[in-house]
Amino acid sequence: MLRLTTFLILIFTSLQLLADEDKYIIDDSHFSLGFLVEHAGYSKTLGLFKHIEGDFIYDESSNSVKNLSITVNTDSVFTNHDKRDSHLRSPDFLNTDQYPTMTFEVKEYALNDTPGQIMGNLTLLGITKPINLDFNINKIAQYPFRIGLSKPMVMGVSASTSFKRSDYGMSYGLEKELVGDEIELIIEFEARRQ
Repeated sequence: MLRLTTFLILIFTSLQLLADEDKYIIDDSHFSLGFLVEHAGYSKTLGLFKHIEGDFIYDESSNSVKNLSITVNTDSVFTNHDKRDSHLRSPDFLNTDQYPTMTFEVKEYALNDTPGQIMGNLTLLGITKPINLDFNINKIAQYPFRIGLSKPMVMGVSASTSFKRSDYGMSYGLEKELVGDEIELIIEFEARRQ
């Protein structure tokens, strides 16, 4: 009887631990990945990527994110100027023919370790480097709008970071200071709990 009780407690505890981990899929219709880069010292060019996909697991009990993966289609770059967008897709910058995606990945990170930050790896032009994001969960709640037959649980996130593009081998325009080295990223998204 004692073994059965112990077994049931183990099963119940395991199920409870699993219940704390929720999978979220990023809603690509409520996702923005914008960037700012200096243009010859005159102003900053604002651009964005129009196509992404991503998912992650959020453990509410430990306030941690696991298996976060965001994939960005580099060909979807948009700065509201066709000639510039074509140049950004070329080998001078994103080299989208050879590197059609860039990714941001986090294996596991407890958001309490460094409040307001999440640490992961950014892969761009085939080079992977660690990067820190200022990361804020704005809200987790039942969505006020019906999607299909239900109102799902949704998490809203705001994040930002900056990095040097030269760290990823992107050096066009640096010597004559035509294009800035520092790239500022602005990320906003909603993700639906599955």
